[in-house]
Amino acid sequence: MPDLDAIDDLTRLPAAGPGGLTATVVNARAGVVQPTTAPGPQARAAGALMKYLDIAVVLVVGIPLLAGGVPALGYAIAAGAWVAQRVLAQLDRRWIEQRSQLGLSLFEAFGRIWLLAGAIVHAGVVGGRADGLTAALVIFVAYSIAFSARLISGRPQGRTTA
Repeated sequence: MPDLDAIDDLTRLPAAGPGGLTATVVNARAGVVQPTTAPGPQARAAGALMKYLDIAVVLVVGIPLLAGGVPALGYAIAAGAWVAQRVLAQLDRRWIEQRSQLGLSLFEAFGRIWLLAGAIVHAGVVGGRADGLTAALVIFVAYSIAFSARLISGRPQGRTTA
């Protein structure tokens, strides 16, 4: 009699389910069927919202803050730098994944930090202390939101632990 635990002939078959997309794992030789659910549309939308929550907060909260008298130059420089570094992060990750080199990843991360620090200094020099402080606070809040969203989201999909 064959050892069913030693059989690794697994195939994924897509099927529709009420909670969203489902995938069924089938072991053809052993006759084992195990349904698993993939995230539905609401879960994917919530994940996208968590991923870009920092950008949404920077852009949406800026309107009432600017109407309330926050220095516009400092806010604009900080918001522009924050969005630019997030766009660069996405482009760099795609580029670095193709090469999978640690040095490039570290260079990219530190480069984005210097971009944000330069934006704060630039706002302070061009606009004055109030603009520099505004830029620093906007970047601090955006970073805090992005960091918290990463912690709440957990481990990225597709990565396995060793």
